[in-house]
Amino acid sequence: MNEANKMGASIRRLSTSEPDFLRKLDALLAFEAATDDNIERSVAEILKNVRAQGDSAVLDYTRRFDQLAVADMAALELPAAVCAAALQALPAGQREALEQAAERIRRFHERQKADSWEYEETSPQLAGTRLGQKVTPLDRVGLYVPGGKASYPSSVLMNALPAKVAGVRELIMVTPTPRGEQNPLVLAAAHLAGVDRVFTIGGAQAVAALAYGTQSIPQVDKIVGPGNAYVAAAKRRVFGVVGIDMVAGPSEVLIIADSSANPDWVAMDLFAQAEHDELAQSILLCPDVAFIERVAASIGRQLPEMPRRSVIEASLAGRGALILTRSLDEACDIANHIAPEHLELAVAEPRGLVGKIRHAGAIFLGHYSSESIGDYCAGPNHVLPTSRSARFSSPLGVYDFQKRSSLIEISAAAARSLGAIAATLAHGEALTAHARSAELRTEEEGNG
Repeated sequence: MNEANKMGASIRRLSTSEPDFLRKLDALLAFEAATDDNIERSVAEILKNVRAQGDSAVLDYTRRFDQLAVADMAALELPAAVCAAALQALPAGQREALEQAAERIRRFHERQKADSWEYEETSPQLAGTRLGQKVTPLDRVGLYVPGGKASYPSSVLMNALPAKVAGVRELIMVTPTPRGEQNPLVLAAAHLAGVDRVFTIGGAQAVAALAYGTQSIPQVDKIVGPGNAYVAAAKRRVFGVVGIDMVAGPSEVLIIADSSANPDWVAMDLFAQAEHDELAQSILLCPDVAFIERVAASIGRQLPEMPRRSVIEASLAGRGALILTRSLDEACDIANHIAPEHLELAVAEPRGLVGKIRHAGAIFLGHYSSESIGDYCAGPNHVLPTSRSARFSSPLGVYDFQKRSSLIEISAAAARSLGAIAATLAHGEALTAHARSAELRTEEEGNG
């Protein structure tokens, strides 16, 4: 057996008919984000210093970590014209692709906008009472974008556009530029998405500046966007001072396939997640053992062609699996247990399975719906819950940049009727002032 075929042959195989299948599956799924004490100590120190010293601490850390010789914060804020010029300077094909992706993402998220609403009680004893909900956007949001050689313009679009559609008044982007290395694609995406201000800072110090505010950077209400271990640790620590989107785990794809699928496509879709990093997870569920073998053979055949072969190989060997199921229905049950970030239904009749799926960040229907299209330009957000959190959370969207206030207007007549209910319950909880507050309004009208 040659080296290429070894990978396909050696990737973990599981079967739901094994008596200890669930134990093996849960062991495969288990992921504990290791807490590095050194990182936690460093981040805690950075947050404390930025909170106390503001701009001077941010400048110090930027000089130290990004090797930038900057005299003041003005040198770290990019003029809007720089981002606009970055967009215009892109090759025509690249600019057009970015613009088309932005338009699709914006159009999808426009449908998520929630409106305020009210209704009036109709029963005679509650006449004049109005209840409702007022929806308002966040005032200011911070967007963290990895910088340097990393290029994630799609992340800029996916985080910034929902915020803008929601009506966020000011969107501040932070992105490191180590040794002054700016990423034109990221800057172009920022201009296209309507980012208001861009600061070339990164790391925990950037998160701290957004969370606490400095002399030059205003405090935000929420911080979104991906980052390294220091950024993730900083976001966890500032949560409560500001909101955060999520602290994401490694990327995941789960593919449910039948014999109608193309094994080369399925293998490449497994690769597409595995190439993110060694901890990414790619799993196939299929009731056809012959098809699983065809996928395994394709993995062995295509892997040598991949520029990130070593990363893919490590990911598939460490956290990947080809799982034989008894049926597609059982595959759906297992998918609900896994609650994957991305779920591909590579089957002949995908619509027949959608109703059986309860937990997934994004569901891709049919053979042509590759997860990679969802990452860039389908329209729905690619910021998705990982590590089984799709059981209780949702993709990033406009609703993450809006908040709701309840509206309660009680008429005099309703105060007598509802006040009696409230007083009874308050006495039951031994909260006398609560009870009296309600009772006073049942005893006399007006202001007393």
